[in-house]
Amino acid sequence: MSNGTTNVNSNKGKLPAASEQTNSAVSYQALGNYLDLLLDMICVVSAEGRFIYVSASVSRILGYSPAELLGQPMLDFVWPADRAMTIEQAGRVMAGQPGTHFDNRYRHKNGSAVCLSWSARWSEADQLRVAVARDITAIRQAQARQHAVYEISEAAQQSHDLAQLYQQVATIVAGLLAVRHFVIALPQSESGWEIRYQQEWRYPGDQQAMCVPDPASLCYELNLQSAGQISSGADQGWLVLPMQDAGTLLGMIMVHPGADLQYSSTDLELLGFVTTQISAAISRKTMLIRLQQLALYDSLTGLANRTLLLDRLQSALQRASRDELPLALLYLDLDRFKQVNDSFGHQIGDLLLQQTAQRIVQAVRQTDTVARFGGDEFVILLEQLDQPQTAVKVAEKVRQALSLPFSLAGQQFDISPSIGVALFPDHGADSRQLLLRADVAMYSAKHRGGSQVVQAGQPE
Repeated sequence: MSNGTTNVNSNKGKLPAASEQTNSAVSYQALGNYLDLLLDMICVVSAEGRFIYVSASVSRILGYSPAELLGQPMLDFVWPADRAMTIEQAGRVMAGQPGTHFDNRYRHKNGSAVCLSWSARWSEADQLRVAVARDITAIRQAQARQHAVYEISEAAQQSHDLAQLYQQVATIVAGLLAVRHFVIALPQSESGWEIRYQQEWRYPGDQQAMCVPDPASLCYELNLQSAGQISSGADQGWLVLPMQDAGTLLGMIMVHPGADLQYSSTDLELLGFVTTQISAAISRKTMLIRLQQLALYDSLTGLANRTLLLDRLQSALQRASRDELPLALLYLDLDRFKQVNDSFGHQIGDLLLQQTAQRIVQAVRQTDTVARFGGDEFVILLEQLDQPQTAVKVAEKVRQALSLPFSLAGQQFDISPSIGVALFPDHGADSRQLLLRADVAMYSAKHRGGSQVVQAGQPE
């Protein structure tokens, strides 16, 4: 007795009839049509790395027709910066290791970058690599926005100065998009611009360095109220993004993706968003630096003020005690400064103090700290002295430098200093004692007629 089950089982192991083979061919053709309906891109690549088959979705994802890719080297369409890791991943797949969730960037026909997530396997029998790619550009852009806000905020907090902030910002932008060249330019006058930071990245195949256009020339080509990309001429491809804060133009960022590449509208939107965050970070950092300058530096001379000197002295005392090296304070007061200031006015007095500060800085090492304590009093912190007598030699060098005539507003002024020297640990174990002993020694020099160097404890 036969039934449906018996009929099916009886056909096991038999070759399909001719009609069945015809149906199979039709089925394969239909399968190809179905594959073309998929939103994901299906690729078959030869062992030599050339496209053998590409599904129709490539047109939507990369802008090419399947016919344009067939026979072409796969790596020619991979984003330059991602080619090395793509070659490594292809090697792992061809070695028999299935690849899943491998992300890289391909170049769209319009020159922009497309983020793809791949899964792939190797067919040893056919010597072919079969892979499926999903377009994750939108997901990556959303993640990039969120990550950029965090990274820029961190950079603004951790950077010590604007130069370091510029460097970190360039690295952040290069991590988001293809960047061959990154430039930050700031306005210096109504028509002048100065490049404050620039960095160039080289990729395999780059033959020569790129020329950075004059920022002022780009201002004539673009309206700096919004982002713009140069579409023709010698500066073609450069994207200019204005940095603004509360309606004030802080500067501009200039980026170039590299030869034969360009930014898509999505890239421009992301860069515009990032530039807004960068502008806010630079504005905050600039304000903090100004506040720090006001809090720790003398506004007239640019020297350290009392607060900064005392902070550095405290740290220096700890190092000197640990390393068992002498440390010295020089307390300096200008002789006859009051007469000059009263007779010739505060303008001449201010010029005299500024030139005094310059001469002191030139007479000591870069590692020494020179501070203005107010009026015509200056303090010099000398660290890591080879011997205590070196402090007196430095003080004498400063005295000689300040004893030379000052040329101010067409007039000559002779101003000499009285300098007191205090040594650690000989004359004090803490900052208060050292400052007091140096101050007393300075007044002793004045009482002796001025233009002298007196060491603390030195008999009258």
